[in-house]
Order: sequence, then structure tokens, then C-alpha cells
Amino acid sequence: MSPLAPYRVLDLTNERGLLCGQIFGDLGADVIKIEPPGGSDARRIGPFYKDEPDPNRSLFWWAYNRNKRGITLDYASAEGRALLLRLVEGADFVIESDNPGRMAELGLAYDDFERVNPAVVYVSITPFGQDGPKAGYADTDIVVLAASGFLALTGDDDRPPVRVSVPQGYLHASAEAVAAALIANHERQRSGNGQRVDVSAQQSMNLASFGSGLVAALGLPANRRLSGGYKYGDYLLKQVYAAKDGHVAITFLFGNAMGPFTRRLVEWMHEEGFCDDETRDIDWIGYGELLMHGQVPRDKFEQVKSILDAFTRTKTKAELFEGALSRSLLVAPVAAMDEVVAFEQLASRDYWREVEHPECSASFRYPGPFAKLSETPIEYRRRAPLIGEHNREVFADELGMSTEALTELQARGIV
Repeated sequence: MSPLAPYRVLDLTNERGLLCGQIFGDLGADVIKIEPPGGSDARRIGPFYKDEPDPNRSLFWWAYNRNKRGITLDYASAEGRALLLRLVEGADFVIESDNPGRMAELGLAYDDFERVNPAVVYVSITPFGQDGPKAGYADTDIVVLAASGFLALTGDDDRPPVRVSVPQGYLHASAEAVAAALIANHERQRSGNGQRVDVSAQQSMNLASFGSGLVAALGLPANRRLSGGYKYGDYLLKQVYAAKDGHVAITFLFGNAMGPFTRRLVEWMHEEGFCDDETRDIDWIGYGELLMHGQVPRDKFEQVKSILDAFTRTKTKAELFEGALSRSLLVAPVAAMDEVVAFEQLASRDYWREVEHPECSASFRYPGPFAKLSETPIEYRRRAPLIGEHNREVFADELGMSTEALTELQARGIV
């Protein structure tokens, strides 16, 4: 049995929180995705299968809604609200990601749910949390990243920061929302009571800022962004170099831990005629201290980086990686998406999953589970639901609504 098979989750989220419900579903919970009649706005986010804009063909929707059943319900209406509260009676978790105060305006705040089900765990995912001076601020992913401090770490140091190309803020918040909800569930096993879980995307991304928040709190020098590397004093240490067919990540550092790797890399460059004996024989273990104390001319250090850059450009990523394995170097290819899909490591771990999409008369390879569980493996039981696909199953079969009543509610736009 899957870890969360006994539990039911009502997923009221918009695009901010879809991953939260999907993780619950991956872990075996019965997740009911509740959308407005006509479908969620998240279905309008591309790209689309075969570039045909269609709310049932959004790859964004497919990516974050597997393992969910789908119903439509206008819970802003009195009748829709009443139906939602009936569903809450049998639910263990409710997750929502609307703006702070919006659910309360609809009579669907935590207190309203608690009255019909005191054991429900009510999860809210918002930009800045439910309270505080910024709680009502408008947001985008870049706003969340900027407010968290994370954006200050991305990009080049000689120009403004740049956003991470794939939105990150709400993915972090959604994953942490699941963890927090399961902690609340653990407490519920003792007390029998649910509770409110308030997740701020700003706080989630601040925790992902590589300790920068702690650096600031301790009054230490702030971390500085640097594309493809970082700063060592005033020196730029590159960590990404061009190869014949892409890029490789190289740890070209010094000291007792890293210096031996650098020495072996320089020896390889020397063997192939890219540097002289003097460069090969540099004390790469003590080199960092020499840099910091100004005992190495800056142009000499820049020359070494130029030699390394010229060296990597003469080889493919595969050649550099093979050399790294045989010579014990810290070199790794930067994989493109098609290379990730073909990566033998993932294939050997049975990572990829084929998911049937009968509505497209096809099946598609999906990224696999986030973890391998030996006794309760994660299964991809369902593709993302079509609009209202499970209305009859939930409203008629489970709530006991008659076919006539369901048809009438659909005609009036309640369902």
C-alpha cells in the first residue's frame, strides 16, 4: 500500500500550489483537484502538446497534476460552497494558494472548515504568508525571488541580477507545504485535531539561498553573485568552461582538499602542450594563500585560466569526462535536456515513467519519482485529469447526487 493511501486531499490551488497536491498524489493520497467550471487558468499556460492551445493539452498542467482526480465547482457560489463543505467532511487535507483573505471572503477560511471537520489540516501557500505588511502584495516568481534575497545571487557581478529561467518560488513552497502538512498530520495522530499550515514562498526561497541569510544575520560580508563561478577575494574563480560541444563544470581550486585535483588537471594540460613546466610545477595546494597575499601577479592567474579555457575547447564533453574519471579530476559535463533524457544513470535506475494519455491516443515519458521507496514505491496511477473528468464519480457516486441534479448544476455553471 502507498504511504498516504488512506488519506484524501482537496486541492484548491492555482498554479502557485499545484506541485503540493501532486506530491500528495505521488505518495498515494486520493487527491481531488477542484477547478472552476471551464477549468483552471493554469491550463492556459504553455507549451501545449503539438503546439495546439487547448486546456487539456497544456504540458504545464500535465507536469503538475498527475495522480489527481479532477472535478469542477464554483465554490464562490452558495451552492458550490455547500458542496465543498460536504467534501471537507471526509477530507484529511485541504490545500489552497489564493491571495490572503480571499478564502475567508468566501466563507471558506480554516475556521469554516474546522467547524465541519475538526481534524482537517488546512494548508495555505502564498507569496509572503497570511499576515504582515507585505501579505497583500501582488507577486510574480521574480518578485518572490527578489524579496527572498535569492535573486541577488543569480547572474553576473557587473550587471543587475537575472531571474532563474524556470520559476522556482512556488515549487519550493509547494514541496515544503507537503512536509509541513505531514508534520501536522503526525501531531493529529496524537491529538485528533487538525491545524492551519501557513507557507510563505518568500521564506521558502530564503531557506534556499545557500546560507546567505545566515551570513547577513552574523554581520559577515555578503555573498556576491558571479556567473559560472565565484569570488575569492578580488579574484574571479571560473567553474564553467566551454568544450567543443557545450560546457563542463570544473572545480579549479586550491588548498589541501582541492589543490591535488587542480595539480592533476594542470599535469594533463602540460602533457598535451598547453602549459610550460613552470605552470605545471606551481604549488597548487598553497596557491590560494599566495593569491590572497598578493604574491601572484593577477595577469599570471588570468593566464592560467586562459590556458585552461583553451584546453577544454579542444575536447568534447565526453572526452573531458573520460579524462576526469581516469585521472581523478573534478570535471563534469553540463547536460542539455536531451542528454538528460538519454542519460544511462537514470535509465539504470528505472527513473522514467510512461504515462498513457488516451485523449491524445498516445503515451509520454515523464520524469520519474523524486525518491525510490523499497516497500511502498511511488506509482504514477493517473495522468492529469481532463476538465471535470471525475464530476460524476465524485458528486454522484460519492456524494449521492442524482444525475438530474448534477446535470442541472452543470447547466447553471455551479459544477
